[in-house]
Amino acid sequence: MNISPIGSMDLMVSGTDNMNMIDISILKKSLDSVETSGAMLIRMMEQSVNPNLGANIDIRL
Repeated sequence: MNISPIGSMDLMVSGTDNMNMIDISILKKSLDSVETSGAMLIRMMEQSVNPNLGANIDIRL
């Protein structure tokens, strides 16, 4: 009875699990990046509503 194919199938399954975990971690980092970019875009859009806000400084004493 040859059991080597069973052992190789186990390695294939564990390799697939590892690849899935790597893919998920890459997607999580990508999602974090998209969320950060979205927050920056919202902040830029809020500032563009009143672009002169903070442009002048009164330095009289």
